[in-house]
Amino acid sequence: MRWADMDLLGHVNNVTYLDYLQEARVDMFATHAGFTGVADLAEGVVVARHEVEFVSPLVFHRAPVTVDVWVTEVRAAQFTLAYEVYDPAPEAGGGRRVYVRASSVLVPYVFAGEHPRRLTTREREVLARFLDPAEPRKPLPGTGAPRHVYPLKVRFSDVDVYRHVNNVMYFEFFQEARIQYLMDLHTRGEHWNDHVIARADVAYHRPMLFRMEPYEARSWVSHLGDRSFTIGSELCDGDEVLASSRVRMVTFDRSEQRSAPMATDQRARLAAELAAAHAASAC
Repeated sequence: MRWADMDLLGHVNNVTYLDYLQEARVDMFATHAGFTGVADLAEGVVVARHEVEFVSPLVFHRAPVTVDVWVTEVRAAQFTLAYEVYDPAPEAGGGRRVYVRASSVLVPYVFAGEHPRRLTTREREVLARFLDPAEPRKPLPGTGAPRHVYPLKVRFSDVDVYRHVNNVMYFEFFQEARIQYLMDLHTRGEHWNDHVIARADVAYHRPMLFRMEPYEARSWVSHLGDRSFTIGSELCDGDEVLASSRVRMVTFDRSEQRSAPMATDQRARLAAELAAAHAASAC
């Protein structure tokens, strides 16, 4: 971990976990002896989807955390990896403390021609060695239509070696749009609880490229629970949706470091936004 990985609550920021997963994935493909002869998996895949569950907050400490990576599904033109981020040292009860469980759908990609490809027989054989099937996660509930538009400028440093915006940066883009949306919803004098992310799902539809004019990040409240709410978002280029996300937020007591009941003002404002988003989607 790095000190710069922390957020305002003293936890590792949700975006940073995607960096951890990416580093673990690249290391698996590039250095694990089992992947000898299939270097294209390290150099030529794109992310189609991430699903990330945040199990418990990770605070800064000097010992490294461990990231386990394995394969849960292999299909003709894509495969799915699962991850677990945890402390390797056992806790007092004998188990290990898990911080994140996640999965990524990956697609082999020909960057020279800008198109996906099928897995080779050799690649499927290698991936099958690491296969441990798992039940898919249930989708996050929620519907609605955009209520907030945030102009999003891509920085040159957001782009990877393939000239696409790196998959990790989409989580940061959605975070920037979500924070601005919630700040705009909050009215001076209202009491709102802190909140943390419990789960974030992101689907990648089209590559996002560097350019000077901004894209649009559109957000809305898509679901409201007892101690949680879900924000839906889309990254758009005009009418084309480049990526979409749903993020479930849990209201949080900073002093107790655990979930807390949602403040009355907060619930009322979010409920009004949810009703407006549903009404907009029905039009």
